[in-house]
Amino acid sequence: MKNQVLPIPGLFNPNNAKWEYRPNLRNVFLAAQDWRQEHAVHASASAKTKIALMVIDTQKDFCFPEGTLYVGGRSGTGAIDDSIRTAEFIYRNLDIITSTVFTMDTHFAFQIFFPSFWIDAKTGLSPLPSITVITAEQIRRGDYRPNPALSWIANGNYTWLLKYVEHYVAELERTGKYVLLLWPEHCLIGDEGHALVGILNEARMFHSYARFIQSEVQIKGGNPLTENYSIFRPEVLLAHDSNVVAQKNAMFTKQLLQNDYVIIAGQAASHCVKSSIDDFLEEILAKDPSLARKVYILEDCMSSVVIPAAGLDFTPQAEEALQKYRDAGMHVVKSVGPMENWPDMVL
Repeated sequence: MKNQVLPIPGLFNPNNAKWEYRPNLRNVFLAAQDWRQEHAVHASASAKTKIALMVIDTQKDFCFPEGTLYVGGRSGTGAIDDSIRTAEFIYRNLDIITSTVFTMDTHFAFQIFFPSFWIDAKTGLSPLPSITVITAEQIRRGDYRPNPALSWIANGNYTWLLKYVEHYVAELERTGKYVLLLWPEHCLIGDEGHALVGILNEARMFHSYARFIQSEVQIKGGNPLTENYSIFRPEVLLAHDSNVVAQKNAMFTKQLLQNDYVIIAGQAASHCVKSSIDDFLEEILAKDPSLARKVYILEDCMSSVVIPAAGLDFTPQAEEALQKYRDAGMHVVKSVGPMENWPDMVL
């Protein structure tokens, strides 16, 4: 199968990469119907080569300055530019991509990585987000503790909760992946910031209607006792008493690997994208290392967390991760140009 690079449909406007844009999905359906006929696009079910596009956490809170945790990258316009490029990639390769899955960070009011979960011993109030890192030693000293009003999270057992949070942060420190940084409230379910970026929701639905395939959504992040950067697993699975806190998303891993190729984009390169690919690679290496060659990472469709006010820049971590993925056999590519020119891809 030869890849025809399709033109961008007329309904797409890059100027709609803004917080308030909401596509008219009825118009999207009608436009996709005409597009399918004009360009002889076939249903995904008839495709011999299955190519899945996984787009991680492209939600308003991450992708616009109005959001509570904007991923501006070093350029300051990172996630906005990434969203435009990702939408264009979907349209240009509409007849090649057979399925899309969008992950959505999904949180509630009280979670272990939100200030609302904690009490600062010095002030008796919740600590500040983005500048507060909580260590296991600080918990042992009593500098920070879970809010006693949240004992219901541990079925009323506050002593258990105290032991658990010390164990949790110690586990983060042991693995060396992250420290417990308290994030601003973001992607709260029901809030506007939880919604997908309008131009990407438009693109995924256009693809869905044109290819007669459901656009899947995978939800993560609702467990109050653990972070869930990765779509494939939470950061901590077991409590201090060996009870199960959370489980891996094994079914989704299996589902993705049933495709001939998997393409990955999204936010943020330094956190949720990185964690997701790390875990995906771990599963691949355990199953068959050669499967890494079926994975393609769109490096120009993701940006890193940079918080100048807090002196935080996670770009080096993202760059180091990309090199690790290359070394493992995954492909780091650009969203522009024909996919048939990508290494190891046979269309």
